Amino acid sequence: MTTHSHHDNVEKQFGSQASAYLSSAVHASGRDLTRLSERLAAFPQAHALDLGCGAGHASFAAAQQVAQVTAYDLSSQMLDVVAEAAKAKGLTNLITRQGYAESLPFADATFEVVISRYSAHHWHDVGQALREVKRVLKPGGIFIIMDVMSPGHPVRDVWLQTVEALRDTSHVRNYSSGEWLQMTAEAGLISRSLITDRLPLEFSSWIARMRTPEALSQAIRLYQESASADVKAYFELQEDGSFTSDTIMAEVQKAG
Repeated sequence: MTTHSHHDNVEKQFGSQASAYLSSAVHASGRDLTRLSERLAAFPQAHALDLGCGAGHASFAAAQQVAQVTAYDLSSQMLDVVAEAAKAKGLTNLITRQGYAESLPFADATFEVVISRYSAHHWHDVGQALREVKRVLKPGGIFIIMDVMSPGHPVRDVWLQTVEALRDTSHVRNYSSGEWLQMTAEAGLISRSLITDRLPLEFSSWIARMRTPEALSQAIRLYQESASADVKAYFELQEDGSFTSDTIMAEVQKAG
């Protein structure tokens, strides 16, 4: 699959679902957003970039702490939702820009802070995106990544990637904590902190957000039923298909 066609697929998947992500409880709240707000309080003069901003929840949290936020996403419809919501919230320090994670339309050393939440598992080339993050960060600047995380264990990893891909054709991969540490180090970024957590996902709303076709929803349910006892226990799989995923919140830094 070419980069172009993957990006087209991402935009197609998410453009029509922008308002669903704005109202999604999973995206609109969470311990990670609280942690993000607390961390960004240390950067009141910063210009922050929200990479793959989606419906803008991390952007809104950041805009209440830093001087300026650029909400950046591939989907123009998502960005329209973000701009309208920011206006309704009275956030005058938020602007939107459209584009790919792998090719950022910003000059070198533009931002003190880059953040990304629930986006990186859609990126076509994470290594290239991380090199771009490093490029646009000022010396000493930080990058905070938040995403669903692979457990790392092979059987559990295959199970997670399979249900994610069946639900969402734009899914590329959820990465383990070790993979994140390796990829950020390879991009020349220095690891500063790493927090893992657990995220309960209610099946019907999880499916509805992506408008997953009925045949694929049924395939997920059949696949869940065939899961091993270990997998069912690890993901806390429920009778209705709801389950719990691991999440990561990692902070890395560009050398000063």
